[in-house]
Amino acid sequence: MTPPPDLAERLMSAVQGIRRVVRRRVRAEVPGPPLPGAQVELLRVVDRLPGVGVAAAARELSLAGNSVSTLVNLLVEAGLLRREVDPADRRAAQLQVTEAARERMATWRKARTGLVSAALTRLSEEDTVSITAALPALEKLMDALKEEA
Repeated sequence: MTPPPDLAERLMSAVQGIRRVVRRRVRAEVPGPPLPGAQVELLRVVDRLPGVGVAAAARELSLAGNSVSTLVNLLVEAGLLRREVDPADRRAAQLQVTEAARERMATWRKARTGLVSAALTRLSEEDTVSITAALPALEKLMDALKEEA
């Protein structure tokens, strides 16, 4: 089936709009200086994959290794990320989130989930069912896009 010609644009516009509004509103609730999206994404990767190396994190984020190295340096300086020597290869580093990062991420996650949950309650049951039904397809779309990277 060929998708409608404007589907991709409408989808991206909606997703970006939701992310932008949520990010702006949550930043006001989370203490500390706001973190750029790329830093937040790297923290999420390291939290999900403790001990990940810079190269693997770069692959996971579809970013250049030197870009991730820069992000790592900024997050280490901010006290949100820790580098540890890889026991299997003393030249390599393993990345770990700090307790401060864990607390900040939990606060951010709680604020984000609360904000979106509250907005979902203001939608009709039909809209909520439609969004729920669309999630598996959106997750498959995300996987398909990752495969192309």
